[in-house]
This record gives sequence, structure tokens and C-alpha cells, in this order.
Amino acid sequence: MTAAIDAMQEAVEDAGRGAAVIARLKAELGADIIKDATEADFARHRSDMTNVMPEGIDLPGIAYPRTTQQVSQILRICNEARYPVVPQGGLTSLCAGGLADRPCLLLSLERMRGIEELDEAGRTMTVLAGTVLETVQVAADEAGFLFPLDLGGRGTAQVGGNASTNAGGNRVLRYGMMRDLILGIEAVLADGTIVSSLNVMIKNNAGYDLKHLFIGSEGTLGVITRLVLRLFPKPLSACTAVVAVEDYAATLELLRQSNSAFASTLSAFEVMWPDFYQIGTTALGRQPPLPHGYNVYVLVEILGSDPERDPERFEEVLGGMIESGLVQDAVIAQSDKQRQEIWAVRDCPGEWHTGVHWPQVAFDVSLPTRKIGDFIPYVRDLLLEKWPDCVTVFFGHLADSNLHLSARVPRDPMPEHEMEALVYKAVGEWGGSITAEHGIGSIKREFLPYCRTPEELALMRTLKTAMDPNNILNPGKVI
Repeated sequence: MTAAIDAMQEAVEDAGRGAAVIARLKAELGADIIKDATEADFARHRSDMTNVMPEGIDLPGIAYPRTTQQVSQILRICNEARYPVVPQGGLTSLCAGGLADRPCLLLSLERMRGIEELDEAGRTMTVLAGTVLETVQVAADEAGFLFPLDLGGRGTAQVGGNASTNAGGNRVLRYGMMRDLILGIEAVLADGTIVSSLNVMIKNNAGYDLKHLFIGSEGTLGVITRLVLRLFPKPLSACTAVVAVEDYAATLELLRQSNSAFASTLSAFEVMWPDFYQIGTTALGRQPPLPHGYNVYVLVEILGSDPERDPERFEEVLGGMIESGLVQDAVIAQSDKQRQEIWAVRDCPGEWHTGVHWPQVAFDVSLPTRKIGDFIPYVRDLLLEKWPDCVTVFFGHLADSNLHLSARVPRDPMPEHEMEALVYKAVGEWGGSITAEHGIGSIKREFLPYCRTPEELALMRTLKTAMDPNNILNPGKVI
């Protein structure tokens, strides 16, 4: 009874603090920027791609800043009141990184949109953090460049959120993660201090590279407000194929030969096992590019600069692999429409919520590339031993050591937490990482020790304490 009374008292105190913070914020920034609980549209801020905010959490209001200075004011006031702030981008996360798990102020970056500068000589673009990824891609394309980050949520995801989670996507093999695509960052610290490190040069070795404190830290060390992005020459050709190989050893040999033959033009090497390929084609009403019955399917793509020679070279290389017996079958896209149809198979997880392989528990893990072929039957057997009716699906960016596993146990409720504990423990034992490109958020936080040493975790906590001593920035996330 005493505990219940204490909890009720704490809730009343939190509500009072929240109301006081909102009142002060409104007084300093105005009702256009700060929406209280009676004015705000909370529904669209309560969920991301796969998670929903717990019921009963008091959210006194939402801040919609338009400038870095307004973000600074908001954080300064909240820090003085020791009131939590949860930054939100496009809410395309899979780990609840932008969702509240306690009374707090939500800080939406959706009004901070726009491209401020496109420097053709330096091949950079300076943008506000709330700018949608697709907007950046289109602007780069119209200027004759490529911004290579690409993922399924491109029409909603914001580049600030992409940076805060160190997003990966389909072209990491050639261009790297989001961390590799950023030259400079402006961020606001917990106390409102603005750190403007908008470097536009590739070579800048003057002291600590402070942008890396914020990239991948999921808003726990500061709120990103501006970014300087790297642009690349726009490819003049795209050659895409789906090929079938016998087993994982052949997959690794295919990767080796593709790297040797295509060098830096190889931009995608997406591996699909039969369970995934069946869902991406027949189960979703698509004609399969290659027939069912093969053991491994691989989407191979090169982006080149010679529209005449590149397709010829692509066909020559794949033809040689077929003659040698390495590739059992292949189909090469003959048009942009066919290329999009091939990619639609690989991008099918975004359609699963329609009822195909749903509900499911999604895993985004990394393992040493050489071990992935053996890890798949190992973890599948672990799941089947525990849940004999478990259905598994495997696919991934294998050249980047990134394996995606989806598992479902047909019961309600699904034992999601037990499944996560089993898989992440196995990943740790095999020397892998529990997240490759989706971040930690609150969903994976308890499993972080499976892939980080006590010394690493201690250093992370030291950084958090130093930069956010009152623990107001996205508390409960990452560590």
C-alpha cells in the first residue's frame, strides 16, 4: 500500500513539474512553438514503425522549434527544471528510440526543415536536421550529385534522426554508414549550449572530431540541429541482377569475385534465403525473377560511370560465373522498371504488416561475415528447440556483416522478450553485435552487455554523465 501511495504522489509531482515547465516555455517561446496537452496532436507522436508508447504516461506538451536558438532555450529551461526531453525525428525507428517511457517533454524537429547550402565545388550540402531524407536525395540528384544513404523510410525519415542512429541502408558496401556521409554537425547540449562544428572539409585533423559524439548516440548526448552532408558524383549507369548459388560458401566466393571484377562500382550485395524470397515474391503476389528451388538468392548491383560499357561488363562477368558453375541461374534487369521490381522483392519487409509473416520479431544484428552461414542454422535450431512452431526468415547486407532475422511464434502474446534474449545471447557468444544499423533505443538496452565490455559501458556512462549530468536527454535510451 505504501509503495502505491508513493507512486501516486510521484505522479502528482511529475504532473506539477510538467505543467510548470510548459508554462515557462510558453512564456518564453510562445504558443506557436509550445503546445500543451490540450492543444497537441499526441496520437502521431506515440508510435514508431513497430512500437507504441506505453499507456498512462503524462505528456504535458510538445515543442516544435523552428531554429537552433529555440532548441537551446527549450533545453536550458528543461535542464534547470531537471525535466526530461525526448527528441523526435520522423519516427521510423524500430527500437523506440524516439518514444517516451516516462513523463517528459517531446521535442519534435519536424519544423526544422530546409537545405541551406549546396556547395558544388566542395560537394557538400548543409541542411537542417528535420529535413526528410528523400528531399535531400532529390535535391542532390537535381544538382547532378548523389546522396547515397537510402532506406525504406526515405519519405518520412529525417536526416537528423538518420545521424542520431547512424543509419545504414542498401549502399553501405560502397559508401559507408551515415557516419561516413557527414562532415560537420551543429548540436545543442543538455544545458542549452550550442556546439557548432559545421566543418565542410574532408581533411580536418584539428583536435577531437566532436561530431562523432552525436552520431549514433540517439539523442542522449545532444540534439542535432544542422548537418553538413557529403555528396558524390551521380552514377550514369545502374546494372542490377538476381543470381542463385548453391550455398553460403558459394555466396562468399560470389562476393569475392564480384569485389574483384567490379571494384568500387559494386554498391549492393543483398542475400536472400529461400524463406525470405518466397515471402517477397509469391506470398505477396509477385512473379519471382528467378524460380523457387534454389538455396541462396543474391541481389547484385553496380553503379558506374560508363552507360555503354558497364552493362556489357556486368553481363560478361555474370556470364563467366555461370560458365564456371559458381552461379546456377541469373536474371539481369533490362529496364528501370525491372530494376525496381527486383528491389521490391528485397524491400518487402515494409509490406509484411499487411498480414504476411505478421506479427513478427525483427532482429538487426552483425556477425563476422565468414560466420554467418553457420550462425543461421545454429540460431534457427535454438529457436525451434524452445518453440517448435517458430517460423524464421533470413536476409541481409552480407558484405557489410549485417544479418536480418525475423522470427514469429504463432501465439498471443508472442514471447518476444524471451526470443530477444535467446537470439542476442547467441549473437554475443559468436562475437557479433546486437544491432547493425537500427540502434539501441529502449528495446535493446538491457542486451547491450552481450556485445559491449564492462569497460566500454563504463566509458559510455562517463560521457553521458559529463555531457548530461541531470540526465534529461532521452533518458532510458541506449544505456
